[in-house]
Amino acid sequence: MSQASSSITNRFVSKIASKEFRNYLMSTHFWGPVANWGLPLAAIADSQKDPSLISGNMTLALCIYSGLFMRFALAVKPVNYLLFACHATNEVAQLNQGYRFLKYNK
Repeated sequence: MSQASSSITNRFVSKIASKEFRNYLMSTHFWGPVANWGLPLAAIADSQKDPSLISGNMTLALCIYSGLFMRFALAVKPVNYLLFACHATNEVAQLNQGYRFLKYNK
């Protein structure tokens, strides 16, 4: 292993082993977004199902919900990029579902 990669590895290990990182892993700033990832994953999985099964009301509600939480993720201190990424992914997945819903029903 080269000197540079050894230095990078040592810094990475020390960062992972730090008290701040352990505190982050035990916080709602981490586990809240992790739990929320079920929403975009379900929407992505549903994108392969028949569009007749899509609820337009629920798709709209989830678009609004994710839009609000993307804003919240950027407003809290410290900024929660994990929550933002989760809801940005869900927003795209829900917009795709909404497009499929409208295309099927129009």
